[in-house]
Amino acid sequence: MTTADPAPTSGALFARARAVTPGGVNSPVRAFNAVGGTPRFIRSASGAWLTDVDGVDYVDLICSWGPMLLGHAHPEVLAAVTAAVARGTSYGTPTEPEVLLAEEIVDRTPIDKVRFVSSGTEATMSAIRLARGFTGRDVVVKFAGCYHGHVDSLLASAGSGLATFAVPGTPGVPESSTALTLVLPYNDRAAVEAAFAEHGDRIACLITEAAAGNMGVVPPEPGFNGFLADICTRHGALFVTDEVMTGFRASRTGYWGIDGAVEGWTPDLMTFGKVMGGGFPAAAFGGRADVMAHLAPEGPVYQAGTLSGNPIATTAGLTTLRLATDEVYAHITSAGDVIKQATTDALTAAGVPHVVQAAGTMFSVFFTDPADGPVRDFAAASRTDSAAYAAFFHAMLERHVYLPPSAYEAWFLSSAHDDRAVQTVLDALPDAASAAAAAAGGAR
Repeated sequence: MTTADPAPTSGALFARARAVTPGGVNSPVRAFNAVGGTPRFIRSASGAWLTDVDGVDYVDLICSWGPMLLGHAHPEVLAAVTAAVARGTSYGTPTEPEVLLAEEIVDRTPIDKVRFVSSGTEATMSAIRLARGFTGRDVVVKFAGCYHGHVDSLLASAGSGLATFAVPGTPGVPESSTALTLVLPYNDRAAVEAAFAEHGDRIACLITEAAAGNMGVVPPEPGFNGFLADICTRHGALFVTDEVMTGFRASRTGYWGIDGAVEGWTPDLMTFGKVMGGGFPAAAFGGRADVMAHLAPEGPVYQAGTLSGNPIATTAGLTTLRLATDEVYAHITSAGDVIKQATTDALTAAGVPHVVQAAGTMFSVFFTDPADGPVRDFAAASRTDSAAYAAFFHAMLERHVYLPPSAYEAWFLSSAHDDRAVQTVLDALPDAASAAAAAAGGAR
């Protein structure tokens, strides 16, 4: 007896895509390599639901990797974008929507000025260039497991010691691109102190995810970001917090609103993306007025982009942020709490070791031994049982819940995740937990 292919049209499209696109996808995680099986090609989305090309509906727990804070095809966002498109799609000139969106971002965050770009990678690349231009220094410090886009100098692996320079983390990145990057363990104050003690007068900036979300959700330990801000100040380096993922997603004011606003520290530069684009390609970097004044055309540090501040993208982002009220975040938090608890209950009942971690409205599940404590860095995250996660993922997918196709990604909800969507997730969890239990301890 054979089982019918659950995604024949997706499979056919994937075969065609592989003939014309490397790996059949335009961003690697979409290929399902980490979990196996056929990636689903999505035809449409509405609210909390995705519909694939085979007509199957799924509760979406990716939300386009964060941007869809209000859910898919929100009517007010669609109306604003439709009106903007009718006026033209790109002018190559200043426009009012980019001014309004910049004002909204500055109002929600501690930065003074902001510059728009088209992707998170552009934002971090430009922030680092600006930090180097402002300080006159070259060395950049980052943390293992924190992802800041595919910037050559940041696709680096740690050297042989705490304060040694990095080596390329992927083919195609020359050693010269990472020769001025230090990669340290996340949440490790001693490593940071050692790096600044040895190289402090050469360090232009330290960049970190405000709360790590690209090795699964690993929040900074209490006081860690404040410590980073302080040590950068003491050594004349700039502190750059990457909120491409957490910005306006973890809370109304991003992770800084949870952390910096409470502890009393302010970053020198910040990067943003995802939510601020409302589902369109848009990102930004911003910071202190004196630092931003070094950026062209005011200063000597050059940065430009044909589609930066695109009127359609800025309209979508502005509408999204204006609709992102305290009630929206309260709803997402409440729905997330229900799903986190139900996930823990199901996995515990099935005897699956796991840890659930959160940063504001973002959360993820690590298939690691809770006796080892919380996951605090990339080394700990790497111990997750990937075979168990793959089984869990596919069991959820079969029950119409679309999780990240990787054990190292955050789960996202939206204000459109209503009782029906949440209940669909809850109903799927017991069987998925059993599948994870059966696969636990397999290939990692």
